[in-house]
Amino acid sequence: DKGLARTWSDRSMWNRMRMSDRDISDITGYTYTYLMNGQPPAAGWTGLFKKGEKVRLRFINGSAMTFFDVRIPGLQITVVAADGQNIEPVTVDEFRIGVAEIYDVIVEPKDDRAYCVFAQAIDRTGYARGTLTPDPALTADVPDYDSYPILTMTDMGMDMASMPGMKGMDTMQGKGDMGGMTSMQDMKAMKGMAGMQSMDHTAMRSSGRKNNRRGPAGTGSDAPIIHAKTEFGPQVDMRAMSPKYRLDDPGVGLRNNGRRVLTYADLRNLYPTPDPRDPGREIQLHLTGNMARYMWSINGIRYADAEPIAFTYGERLRITFVNDTMMNHPMHLHGMWSDLETGDGRHIPRKHTVIVQPGSKISYLVTADAMGGWAYHCHLLYHMLAMFRKVVVFR
Repeated sequence: DKGLARTWSDRSMWNRMRMSDRDISDITGYTYTYLMNGQPPAAGWTGLFKKGEKVRLRFINGSAMTFFDVRIPGLQITVVAADGQNIEPVTVDEFRIGVAEIYDVIVEPKDDRAYCVFAQAIDRTGYARGTLTPDPALTADVPDYDSYPILTMTDMGMDMASMPGMKGMDTMQGKGDMGGMTSMQDMKAMKGMAGMQSMDHTAMRSSGRKNNRRGPAGTGSDAPIIHAKTEFGPQVDMRAMSPKYRLDDPGVGLRNNGRRVLTYADLRNLYPTPDPRDPGREIQLHLTGNMARYMWSINGIRYADAEPIAFTYGERLRITFVNDTMMNHPMHLHGMWSDLETGDGRHIPRKHTVIVQPGSKISYLVTADAMGGWAYHCHLLYHMLAMFRKVVVFR
């Protein structure tokens, strides 16, 4: 239905990367059996309620490698906490939960019937399920899977419209390049970048702001995207050249599905921001990899070869992640909270795990209030060993 030229260009691009536009998850339901409170889909977990009650459910994604899209057909879901931290209530039909994320929700069943708690894997190859019911003898129908997600240029971090032969293909908000393609951007980005394992923008001029001022707390980063020399080599096959914030994007497979889906843009701290200080400096970290070789890294450097990241005790700093890969990465900093910048500095939501969407960037603030050495890593099991850093907080 795309026409011969567009289909040919599309397939050629994916073949050069030795990938498919359905390459959503590293490991799928063909390998895993997904459980809810230890119960497989054939049995399912059961929770009892009385008609008219408010029921609070805590969803914890304890899986190794799987994102889930959660809904309860017939019930609206009011999200009241993220990663154990209270937020202003948000009513939705569905939410995506990444590995290690936690969401607390409230539902109010009005009828004496059973409801299916349906958690389908992001790639639609399996699901976990439970039943909310007033009577253990009652069961609920399991909904059909949603359509199989297909990656777009948005999820690849590319703008193919500007490339010869690619006009008319899905476009995105930011541009990118594939590691196998030499470009002028590659050459310019490499100059003078040696040794920049983590880009500290303390002394860099942010585009659009004068006098080296960083954006105030809550607004995110406008520092230029810089690809270090360490990102160029066989260990990295993609680079997002102008990634954008996509806080209001529910993600691949959830866009325009007819349901109200939670996004990070909906999160607002129930209380005033605990540490309202503006950041004193900014660190830019790139999530990098080579899908064909299954190599993962930060700034193109695996953990075994990386220097620790240094925080000064008591400082307030901004971390900006740039995802140069086509996968979602749940990034987790031990020992300190990640205060997600969503545009409102007065009620910044606080999380311990932050999902970085493909081809995007995301910023959060950290108060370095815990001395010592801490782990900082992607929470996907088979990415963790290489996409990992040690953070050292010192006086």
